[in-house]
Amino acid sequence: MDQFTAHLDRGWDLVSRGDYAGALISAQKSLELDAESPEAHNLLGFIHQAEGRAEDALDHYRQAIAIDETYVEAMLNAAEVLIHSLRDLDNGLAMVDEALDFAEGDDEVADGLLLRFDAIMQQGDRDGAAAVAAKLPAGPFENAQLDFMIGRAKFETGDLDGAEKHLELAVKREGQSGDAFYYQGLVREARGDLRGATLAFLQAREADLNAPKPPWSLSAVNFERRVQNAVRKLPTALAETIDGALVVVSDIPGPEVVAEGVDPHIGVLIDDLQDAGGQPVAVEGQAERAGRVFVYQRNVERWADNASELEDEILKTLEHELSVTFPQLAPK
Repeated sequence: MDQFTAHLDRGWDLVSRGDYAGALISAQKSLELDAESPEAHNLLGFIHQAEGRAEDALDHYRQAIAIDETYVEAMLNAAEVLIHSLRDLDNGLAMVDEALDFAEGDDEVADGLLLRFDAIMQQGDRDGAAAVAAKLPAGPFENAQLDFMIGRAKFETGDLDGAEKHLELAVKREGQSGDAFYYQGLVREARGDLRGATLAFLQAREADLNAPKPPWSLSAVNFERRVQNAVRKLPTALAETIDGALVVVSDIPGPEVVAEGVDPHIGVLIDDLQDAGGQPVAVEGQAERAGRVFVYQRNVERWADNASELEDEILKTLEHELSVTFPQLAPK
C-alpha cells in the first residue's frame, strides 16, 4: 500500500470512529500527496459535512466532481448537502439526476432515489414522493443503512408492509440502531399494536442513549445557556405560560415517560399543567400555565446541522410544544 492510500484509508477509518479531527489530518496529508485526487476531496467534504460546515463540504465535493465527472459518490454527497443542509432543492435534485445517470448497482440507485424522495417531500409533494418510494430497489444492499432509509420512506408514504419488511432487515443488520427501532415503533403504532410500539420505542431510547453525540455537541452548561436564551425570545403570551416553571435539561426522555406514551424523540415536554390558580389540570387546552418544562438535548441536536443552529431549533421546538399545549395562545 502506498503512502497516499494509507492516509486515505486511515482517514475513513477515523471517520467511522467519530474522530473527525484525526481524519482531517489524514485527509489533508493525502491531498498534499495528490492535489488532484477526487477521493481526497471527497473525504475532506465528508469530514466538513459531519462537522456541520456545509459550504466547505460542498466546495470539496464540487472539486472532486470537477476532477472526475463520473464520481457518483461525490455527486450523492453534494446532493445531500444541498438538500438537507442548505435546502437548495432545485440544485440538489439536479445533482441527483446527474448522479443517477452514472449510478451502478442497487446501492447507488437507492441512495440517489432516497435523496430525490427527501427533496420532493420537502416540496410538499407527497404523491410524487410516493411514486419515487415505489421505484426503490428491493436489495439486498451492501450499505446496511439503506434498509432503514427505505423503510422510513415507505412508512412516510403509507406503505406499512414495505416499511415493516425493510425495518426488520435494518434492525437485524444494524443491531443497535435507534432510528430503525423508532420507525419500527411507528409502524406498530399505526397497526394498533401499542404494546409492541412501546417496546420498540424503549429499544430506540436505549440505542440513542448509547450512540455517539455529534462532534459539535455542546457541553450541558453551554446547552442550558442556549435554552435560557431561547426562552427569553418566546412571544410574550407563550412565555407567560412557563413563567416561574422549573426548566430541566436532560439528554433524552426517561424510560418511565416513554413507557407512558411519550415520543422518545420529542425535543421538549411540557408537564405539570395548571389553571390560573395553580391547580392541576389534566387536559391540554384547558390549562393556563405549566409547572415543568423538560428540554432534551440529544433530541434537539438531532434536528440541527451544527451548533450555530441549536438556539433557533430550541426556540422553534418550544414554540411548537407550547402552542400545542396552550392552543388558545398559538400564533394565528
